[in-house]
Amino acid sequence: MRRAAPLSGAAMAGQTGGAMIKLTFCLTRLPHLSREAFQAHWFDVHGPLVASVAETLMIRRYVQTHSRPAAVSAPLRASREAPPEYDGVAELWYDDLDALITNGQRPEARAAAALLLADERRFIDLSRSPLWWGEEKPIVG
Repeated sequence: MRRAAPLSGAAMAGQTGGAMIKLTFCLTRLPHLSREAFQAHWFDVHGPLVASVAETLMIRRYVQTHSRPAAVSAPLRASREAPPEYDGVAELWYDDLDALITNGQRPEARAAAALLLADERRFIDLSRSPLWWGEEKPIVG
């Protein structure tokens, strides 16, 4: 996933710190894929690929949330005038941005990130799949 791309110090200037950082990636499938085919590739192919490079990329936790069929969420979306749902959401946790930036300079991490991105291009419409770095602020649980 794009999350694994190496980060430059300039890109993250003033954004580092010691707190656990989370990448949230809202996924939209490529137009030629059904939701079922997209989710099958994501779970059966991409998931194990992420697991295989998790240590190299310093990924501490990786969770996939697969959306249910569109009809299940349609009433909820309509009640809020919400846009169409995503096909899924990937969440990845890292120790902190400082460690991530430093690790991103290693050739092994760059190769692992390139491997993930190459696979993402097979099933994710990257131009329609927003992602961002955040810090969790638990309220309940």
